[in-house]
Amino acid sequence: MKMLSGHHYRQHGKAHHPAVAVIICAAALISSACSSWFDNEADNGPEAITVADVLGDGDISGYARAYVPREFSFPLDHGAHPEYRHEWWYYTGNLETDTGRHFGFQLTFFRFSLKPHMIERRSQWAATQMMMAHFALSDIENNKFYPFERTSRAAAGLAGITVQPFKVWVDDWVAMGHEDNVWPVRLHAAQEAVEIELNLTPGKPVVLQGERGLSRKGSEPGNASYYYSYTRLQTQGRLHIDGDDYAVTGLSWLDREWGTSSLSKDQSGWDWFALQLVDGRELMFYQLRRKDGSVDPFSSGIAIDSRGSARSFTAQAFTIQTMSQWQSPHTHILYPSRWHISMPEAALDIEIVPLMSGQELHASLNYWEGAVKIQGTYRDETVTGYGYVELTGYDKAGIHDEVKNGH
Repeated sequence: MKMLSGHHYRQHGKAHHPAVAVIICAAALISSACSSWFDNEADNGPEAITVADVLGDGDISGYARAYVPREFSFPLDHGAHPEYRHEWWYYTGNLETDTGRHFGFQLTFFRFSLKPHMIERRSQWAATQMMMAHFALSDIENNKFYPFERTSRAAAGLAGITVQPFKVWVDDWVAMGHEDNVWPVRLHAAQEAVEIELNLTPGKPVVLQGERGLSRKGSEPGNASYYYSYTRLQTQGRLHIDGDDYAVTGLSWLDREWGTSSLSKDQSGWDWFALQLVDGRELMFYQLRRKDGSVDPFSSGIAIDSRGSARSFTAQAFTIQTMSQWQSPHTHILYPSRWHISMPEAALDIEIVPLMSGQELHASLNYWEGAVKIQGTYRDETVTGYGYVELTGYDKAGIHDEVKNGH
């Protein structure tokens, strides 16, 4: 499902230059926040951007929308779809050293359209697309979280997307294919004393989410996205943290999604769970939340068996109960922090626990995204595994009550 909500970012990474604020404002991603950027930058940054600001219906004239299922074409669909307003390449994963030391990582690239059509200008700086990237590393043993953000216009080679060869980049943060093939994908990102260099290879075929790749988020036509995933990417490479190098292996997950107005006016955010079980299966749930705190009926999920066969299910098939919560010391947002998920018809009953609580990206968009562990039962047999969880929209009024009440 994957996207965000939030605030200006300072603790890790580099603070935005005011010129970047102009680009973001032009993209209509922060609307009213633009007027407060220059007034507040010396203090706390601009007003919060929310997931509804980015993915709501807003001014969508001139953009394509996701109405009906489509035929996917690879490698073409690994590249950009600029006729739609927003798009992302979302890599997350759990990694270990040969001694069992555990790390989580995120490297994500976002494309936002400034205008639905190319601007007729000769300058190499002319751009209709803005790129943003988030890079985060969770050092579980030391309970340290390293989040970073970069933004750039997709012009003059600063950022962009190509298909052949496959490449998505913002500055020197990159997801890159191998010569004429998309796979294996090489991920590289480095900032301050943190660096990742990873190679990802699919262990299973691509999974089309929703209705043959059309993921409906609401009842209004066009409130949807095109969405596919690689749910079990064999991963190996190295990490560099504060002068130390670690050889790592593990599993990653790729979510690819594009659309124009994915959320309805009554929706505020979502809880997204990507779970990789030790027995070779994967589960994905996303629970859309409405502004009144209730669960939207367009919430859904998918189960992938050990051979790669996928089966979708609706919101009625599962329940997600919040068992605990955690409050960010940076943004003071209260997030759910432990969950119980039940699917009675599938005889599945699992508990999901963060490997560390403090995995909030307090960036231009505030959201919690972190590594988790899984334990429970499936048909009365024990199941374990790891995964990633994303929580958006919890900076909205009224959400705190929802978390406190355990929904």
